[in-house]
Amino acid sequence: MFKHIILIDDDDDDQFIFLAALKIVAPECECRIMNNGFDALRDLRAYRDKTDMIFLDLNMPIMNGFEFLAILKKDPLLSLIPVTIYSTSNNPLDIKRVKALGAVQFISKTSEIETLVTELGLLYNLQQV
Repeated sequence: MFKHIILIDDDDDDQFIFLAALKIVAPECECRIMNNGFDALRDLRAYRDKTDMIFLDLNMPIMNGFEFLAILKKDPLLSLIPVTIYSTSNNPLDIKRVKALGAVQFISKTSEIETLVTELGLLYNLQQV
């Protein structure tokens, strides 16, 4: 079960939809938002004990999701934090690449909150087992 998560995404609209869906699925969950991978790594190193899951966009400035994931999974203090990709990309090569880098799940972004609620609900229920 995740109680403390980070959403790494530079798009305000996507952040809003994600937070709205999360509030429905897991109202007790705390979500920190980072706009790029660089800031997220700094935050994680300070709060690694308070992060149960990372939701990661792939296309961001400064440090993209691929770069972030590669660095995270090489860091022995952070590598065990599960990462779910949350991206507009549905390119099979991107999905294959992030799975090889260590992502556990891939959720395609949607503008329909109901779809995201379903996806987050399934993931949240898996984490409770």
